[in-house]
Amino acid sequence: MSKGKVDALLGIVFGDEGKGKVVDVFTPKYDIVARFAGGPNAGHTIIFDGKKFVLRSIPSGIFAEDKINIIGNGCVIAPDLFMAEARELEDAGYDLRSRLHISKRAHLILPTHRVLDRAYEAAKGKNKVGTTGKGIGPTYSEKASRTGLRVGDILDNFEAKYKALKARHEEILRNLNYTDYDITEEERLWMEGVEYMRSFPLTDTEIEINKALREGKSVLAEGAQGTMLDIDHGTYPFVSSSNTVCGGVCTGLGVAPNSIGEVFGIFKAYSTRVGAGPFPVELFDETGDRIREIGHEYGAVTGRNRRCGWVDLVALRYAIMVNGVTQLIMMKSDVLDTFSSIKACVAYEKDGVRTTDMPFDTEGWQAVYDELPGWQTDLTQMTSEDQFPQAFKDYVAYLERQLETPITILSVGPDRAQTIVR
Repeated sequence: MSKGKVDALLGIVFGDEGKGKVVDVFTPKYDIVARFAGGPNAGHTIIFDGKKFVLRSIPSGIFAEDKINIIGNGCVIAPDLFMAEARELEDAGYDLRSRLHISKRAHLILPTHRVLDRAYEAAKGKNKVGTTGKGIGPTYSEKASRTGLRVGDILDNFEAKYKALKARHEEILRNLNYTDYDITEEERLWMEGVEYMRSFPLTDTEIEINKALREGKSVLAEGAQGTMLDIDHGTYPFVSSSNTVCGGVCTGLGVAPNSIGEVFGIFKAYSTRVGAGPFPVELFDETGDRIREIGHEYGAVTGRNRRCGWVDLVALRYAIMVNGVTQLIMMKSDVLDTFSSIKACVAYEKDGVRTTDMPFDTEGWQAVYDELPGWQTDLTQMTSEDQFPQAFKDYVAYLERQLETPITILSVGPDRAQTIVR
């Protein structure tokens, strides 16, 4: 039997591309769906049969009853938020314990991590990163400094370990003069969440995944956020705290590089960004507002306004290179249906210098655009490529030429059925 492969499904700009919907569409082709990085700051929205679900830590393949879903070792988990998310799915009729496995090596987000997140952000003054305040950064920091708690710790002498780490956090907060907080109720729910998690299969997921690969089974690795939020390759320091790129699949699931098969890169027909940080294609005019309203560009977890702009080919080319993207998936094509012309950023310019390569620091760079005719046609009812208007076909062909990568899937609406495979 030939060895199975891990296909990666990655956001390749600033996240929020609609990965959850595509994972849900792809799931029937795979045996296992696994999250490899990130925490409850990532909201994957899935809409089908008139129902809407927002998944934060749980993989988007959870709706298929015959598939195993895995929260990998590269993830960070808040037990209270996990419990709330899981119970919502259970209330909707999904049997999670038979299909959801959690890595013992994934790190735990404590209530005091969330307080630390707020304290560190407040201390930055005007230089705020714009975190979600979910405790992600402090948890990954402690993972790197080898002082964190992992899921497997809840199975042995946990109370003492928890108290020791909480005391350490409280000392840091006193040193920051950040003492006006009360986590009493939050901590009660958190402990209830720990007890709830104990009822799930807590496993050595890296062993489980590699055993499945040896048996010829297939795995879909579901990314969180996007390449430009990667801790190494993103717009640092305005980034997430984990490796969101394809290399993160190997470290976040414990699989070898030669196990990686297809690398699907997801992007929107335009660009969005949440939080602070450089964003050369950002539109501050009526066009940006119009894209936001039509595209409902508000955070799935935070509700924050997303900053909007035209598609950024500089960022996309960089992400395709770093990830080894083999196929592109373009989401939200329909959001641009009513525009008479469409722009695409082909280069950045600053102080008389023009570049098509991603600079070390994108602060202060201005976008240089190509302009293309819009299609001014409703795409949402179309079910096959041959129904597309010529101007939209031309836009897709233009992007493929610029990015030197095939666009194999086009999304023309939020429902899972509005997904066209070319």
